[in-house]
Amino acid sequence: QARAGIISTVEVLKVMEAFVNEPNYTVWSDLSCNLGILSTLLSHTDFYEEIQVFVKDVFSPIGERLGWDPKPGEGHLDALLRGLVLGKLGKAGHKATLEEARRRFKDHVEGKHMLSADLRSPVYVTILKHGDSTALDTMLKLHKQADMQEEKNRIERVLGAISQPELIQKVLTFALSEEVRPQDTVSVIGGVAGGSKQGRKAAWKFVRDNWEELYNQYQGGFLISRLIKV
Repeated sequence: QARAGIISTVEVLKVMEAFVNEPNYTVWSDLSCNLGILSTLLSHTDFYEEIQVFVKDVFSPIGERLGWDPKPGEGHLDALLRGLVLGKLGKAGHKATLEEARRRFKDHVEGKHMLSADLRSPVYVTILKHGDSTALDTMLKLHKQADMQEEKNRIERVLGAISQPELIQKVLTFALSEEVRPQDTVSVIGGVAGGSKQGRKAAWKFVRDNWEELYNQYQGGFLISRLIKV
């Protein structure tokens, strides 16, 4: 109804606040998705910082309850929920989440304590969103060193979280390099397009500038339609 302009978005946010004690992953996943759409729309307005504060307020109680480490008797959905919540808080700049993500990332890179598969994406996103060229270079190094394609793909999907214009360009150039499999190029460009307002503009320009190469690479297949959608 809010998307159709029938009710105010404020009403939706009020309803979202009522889910603060919700334990279910599927519900949080839906809330996260809708807040993501709202955040994207508000990135073109003066309300962007305020929506990040709202995200922190809604997600921090569940984040504190879940913590960073699995508890005895937890199921698969709890692990998924932890990754979702920590990623959301990290991207929004929640101070305690950001500090813990940086600490764990440092241990991971130095080989002291490897991050579990469930926590890698949320930590990587947090590090890049609030990181500089050093953070990006470290992520690209991890990509090069990764033995498993799954880890390479995980990194490719989050590179677009970086926010400085010159680093966004570096990620887009990387997308078409030999380091990335042709079928995974779309994931990198899509990540940039969905990462920020600057990323969206840069990705769109990049696709136009490299259209011939991209079109020839995918020969009008399903990947070119996915690229256009993102």
